[in-house]
Amino acid sequence: MSLEGNTEIKLEHVSKTFVDKKNMSYPVLKDICLEVKKQEFLVLLGAGRTGKTVLLELISGLDGEYEGTISFAGGQLETKDMGIVFQKYALFPWKTVLENVEMNQKFRGMEKEERIAKAKGYLKLVGLEGFENHYPHQISGGMKQRTAIARAFAGESDIMLLDEPFGALDAQTRWQMEEEVLRIWEEEKRTVIFVTNNIEEAIYLGDRIVLLEGSPAMIKKEYIPDMKRPRSYTDTRFLELRNEIGDDFALVL
Repeated sequence: MSLEGNTEIKLEHVSKTFVDKKNMSYPVLKDICLEVKKQEFLVLLGAGRTGKTVLLELISGLDGEYEGTISFAGGQLETKDMGIVFQKYALFPWKTVLENVEMNQKFRGMEKEERIAKAKGYLKLVGLEGFENHYPHQISGGMKQRTAIARAFAGESDIMLLDEPFGALDAQTRWQMEEEVLRIWEEEKRTVIFVTNNIEEAIYLGDRIVLLEGSPAMIKKEYIPDMKRPRSYTDTRFLELRNEIGDDFALVL
């Protein structure tokens, strides 16, 4: 079922339950109803074990066992039709930076010359021009994450799913990567769903923030950071929203 209007993804009454080897049931998500707009930067915020990653896996198609429906504007999509970035870099250690970035297009059958040109363009976009022939063990953690982001964007999907991609980075590198993702998003205008447990990061990045609570997780509240970009962590409105979300966040821990 395709969607009408400006909606890119629609979740209707989505629930997810895991069953272990002893046939014990563990509900993770309950009755999630959510619409994601085209070209929106949506942030899923929540503490650990609130189903954020599970929800992303359902949207991506990595997990197809759930109740409810997930619909896309372009009809039913497969995992390969989306750009996905995980917290762990998931780079192929035996391939160069350039070879890692061109993998998505290679799987899709794009001619070598064209996919290399595209890969180099995205590496330039994330500030890795000149590192094309380095291997993952020869670059820093921040550069590995830039490579993963370039690979995801090089797939040229309209939908980007980012699962706490900066969680393992130091504060300075994390801030730089937040700037990088926003810059690329503003140039490319993809639909982004970004998972984090960091309130400041959510406010800095999101057009809209969805707070998940509980076990099984449900949507507690939504927030609209009504501030122009680039946003400042010391702006009065930023601090007000940070306090508001912080109070609600504390209640769901």
